[in-house]
Amino acid sequence: MVKHEIAEIKKLFTQNKCSITRICGCYVDGEKNKKTELKEAFLALPEEEMFKYFEILRKTLSGSLGKNLINLEFPLKAEEEGGTQEFLYRLKESKLKDDALLEEFYDKIIESYEYVGNYLILIIHDVYDVPGKTSDGIEMDDASDEIYEYIMVSICPVNLSKPGLSYNAVENTFQNRIRDWVVAPPETGFLFPAFNDRSTDLHSLLYYTKDANNLKEDFVTLMLDCPLPLAAGNQKESFQTIIEETLEETCTIENVISIHEKLTELIEEHKEDPAPLILDKEEVKGVLANSGVANEKLNNFDKLYDAAAGSNAQMVVENVVNTRSFEVKTPDVVIKVSPDRLDLIETKEINGRKCLVIDLGSSVEVNGIAVRNHIEEE
Repeated sequence: MVKHEIAEIKKLFTQNKCSITRICGCYVDGEKNKKTELKEAFLALPEEEMFKYFEILRKTLSGSLGKNLINLEFPLKAEEEGGTQEFLYRLKESKLKDDALLEEFYDKIIESYEYVGNYLILIIHDVYDVPGKTSDGIEMDDASDEIYEYIMVSICPVNLSKPGLSYNAVENTFQNRIRDWVVAPPETGFLFPAFNDRSTDLHSLLYYTKDANNLKEDFVTLMLDCPLPLAAGNQKESFQTIIEETLEETCTIENVISIHEKLTELIEEHKEDPAPLILDKEEVKGVLANSGVANEKLNNFDKLYDAAAGSNAQMVVENVVNTRSFEVKTPDVVIKVSPDRLDLIETKEINGRKCLVIDLGSSVEVNGIAVRNHIEEE
């Protein structure tokens, strides 16, 4: 799924566009015991409750694509009888009205989801009458020829509210606030099947994680059986390791700037693409070559890449490069430079020492104080 497809589903979680047929849930305590369950026709809920659920559902489709929202594909074995995809398909087809299937679904999550504390499993069923679109993207509600039926799961922590004082308007007094168990925004969730090319894709799903650096691999493996990419933080660490070990003694500030500029150029070239820009091993190698890395330094690239990331690993460019800031760091000094002004940075040898030289320009502030910035003529 790409940004506009995610946004299209997200827009359904409003009172005017809602077509959700059913919502079910299971409250699980810290000992993995089912405490209570809910089964409701969604449109029969009180308006205030409906809005609270909308907030949770929209949050399950939030964050950055390729970081918090990840497209996953099922292996063929998952689509065979007894496989994870086949089970989710049966759950969708049941429209959440098969109690035995729901109990099995809850049990699978409780068995595979590691969380210290209480949490709520929510699942909705929806049937979306997909409107047609004109060539310039205008929706035509009366020109639908596609039905997208899906389920979406949100797993939300349930935390005890903080102690404090509250105002009792009836008695006109301040009192100790009663502590309640409150449902927090989701930590994890998924949408099945995927809504690819504005159509049903039973071979894929969209996975959500609040923490982009913790994809909950055991949960994905046991519950979904889909291969996972590297987490966003691991992509960045792996990329940095690949650069350091490939360039070795030639890993200079100038070379790192060149690589940063090349990646920034790629992002700019693809900024109109709705899907995140993803590079595989050969494409990362090409970036280094086009950044001026010597050919002899690329002789061992494949081996170094496999060791740092894995032979089939792919990297989202925006996960490995910060387009908003460029940082130079020593144990005692941190300097941040706007990425579009890297020309201000150079290295020079001064009095036998390697120094970083930055053109200060005409306007300089130190601790918010404008200082004079001119060179006295001798």
